[in-house]
Amino acid sequence: MSDTQSQSTSKGTWVTYRPEIKVLDCTIRDGGLMNDHRFEDGFVKAIYDCCVAAGVDYMEFGYKADQKIYSRDKFGDWKFCVEDDVRRIVGDNPTELKLTMMADAERTDYHHDILPCEASVFDVVRVATYVHQIPTAIAMIQDATDKGYETTVNIMAASTVQENDLDDALAALAATPVGTIYLVDSFGAMYSEEIQYLTRKYQRAVEGTNIEIGIHTHNNLQLAYANTVEAIVLGVNRLDATVAGLGRGAGNCPLELLLGFLKNPKYHLRPVLECLETAIPRLRTQMKWGYDLAYMITGQLNCHPRDAMKYMEVDEPGSIVAFYDQMLEGTS
Repeated sequence: MSDTQSQSTSKGTWVTYRPEIKVLDCTIRDGGLMNDHRFEDGFVKAIYDCCVAAGVDYMEFGYKADQKIYSRDKFGDWKFCVEDDVRRIVGDNPTELKLTMMADAERTDYHHDILPCEASVFDVVRVATYVHQIPTAIAMIQDATDKGYETTVNIMAASTVQENDLDDALAALAATPVGTIYLVDSFGAMYSEEIQYLTRKYQRAVEGTNIEIGIHTHNNLQLAYANTVEAIVLGVNRLDATVAGLGRGAGNCPLELLLGFLKNPKYHLRPVLECLETAIPRLRTQMKWGYDLAYMITGQLNCHPRDAMKYMEVDEPGSIVAFYDQMLEGTS
């Protein structure tokens, strides 16, 4: 039996659970794209405490951005994930929660800024790459592995990649020591059919290896949760989510929905509800995220949400019809 077949036949039933599933909270990292990563320490600590209490497996603090490219004056601490800043929140992290950072290909000085794992509070390096950056991503994966980290890789904007290029990328990554390859719906443009097709493609690419497949979704079409469930049913074991769906633009799969769906008793919904009740309301007065017509339009057009984010920045965005016409002109 192939690995893909084994995954699909061991998915469990509505009254059981699949113990191989691991949940990663990326609230601070993905949400930081909405405020230049300027979260107050109290909010970051609230998300950390929530993840610990809820039994979440991994928490992503932010990016490991190259300070020669990005200014500390323009971006907050969680753009850079300096060890001392993270330890200010977690100390030595005396919990079972594993901490992750995201390292963008060609935007991270990984040789210098990513310390050996034994000298770091982090456990996992998550490499983010576009297809044309795959050689750099492979070098980053090997470097992080040699330093003692678990590794994952996100192939960004998969909905825009030509199929032969995606096949080549998957084949190259399957030959590395990476632990998980993530299917990423960067633009929130995928329907269940695309999720099914690409999930099976990713699974076939890693047959015969120990590499897991992960899913990271955005909510432009209000399908982030549904598409995550679709991937789970197909055997995907690494799941990204955020508290209240907080994330870039339309946001991500909400953690509270995901934990409510999973049957594993190690996960607890109540701490997430407490966080939603105490930490999120104030943030909603400062930031705008979640499903909106402008994000729907960029999702339907399979476009980066940057134009919708700019449209949404003002208190009175103006005509949604005019925005739609503008976006149509830009894609014609």
